[in-house]
Amino acid sequence: MMRALWSAATGMLAKQLNMDVIANNLANLNTVGFKKSRVDFQDLMYQNLRAAGTTVAEGAKVPSGIQVGLGTRPAAIQRIFSQGDFVQTENPLDLVIEGDGFFQVLMPDGSVAYTRDGAFKMDSEGRIVTSDGFPIEPELVIPPEAVNITIGSDGTVSVMLAGQEEPEEMGKIELARFVNPAGLTSIGRNLFKSTAASGQPIVGTPGLEGFGTIAQGFLEMSNVKVVEEMVNMIIAQRAYEVNSKAIQTSDDMLAIANNLKR
Repeated sequence: MMRALWSAATGMLAKQLNMDVIANNLANLNTVGFKKSRVDFQDLMYQNLRAAGTTVAEGAKVPSGIQVGLGTRPAAIQRIFSQGDFVQTENPLDLVIEGDGFFQVLMPDGSVAYTRDGAFKMDSEGRIVTSDGFPIEPELVIPPEAVNITIGSDGTVSVMLAGQEEPEEMGKIELARFVNPAGLTSIGRNLFKSTAASGQPIVGTPGLEGFGTIAQGFLEMSNVKVVEEMVNMIIAQRAYEVNSKAIQTSDDMLAIANNLKR
């Protein structure tokens, strides 16, 4: 059986996975805080028909060997955490991180998840929560008599209460960052969980020790670039076609060999 059949098949499977990732990027073009992904590929093992450096005669060695590759495989799907574009909303609970860091979200099971989605809301108890009702960590509660909410670049949350002339501080938003954010695992809902690859979260104050600052009234949009993804889609499609053509050509060659007569 020709090696080209199996090698080209791995290429088709690889490009199919690449298209899946591209489609997911494009599907989340308008998802707040979404970070695009990229597929990394590796070549498979090689069949050595003749090793380099083999002695063929006295004092003569083969300068290069004969290795036949057996295809490709996906090695990783890497999340790219570049900054997305900012959009002004003038909503006091819409927050954006200018720089490194993640908002912390307390999950129902008591664990902490992380997000770049700053489209926060207020629940019936006055807590600042995500669109799914998960409170931010540390928990912040806005009094019902608050008439104005101000969030500083360092995460300080202050409110103006009815009948008062000076704002009152309610708490502070803390950010988390990771040595390797690409090692975070996505759990959907714009949330990530830490893993052994990402390392433990480093929690700190916005604007200090490498953390980004917080801007109120803005949202960070997806970092997906339509033109870039369309070009990647065309390249993936053409590579898929070329691999399918290699399978067809290999099949034609086998048919010719099968129809040989004396």
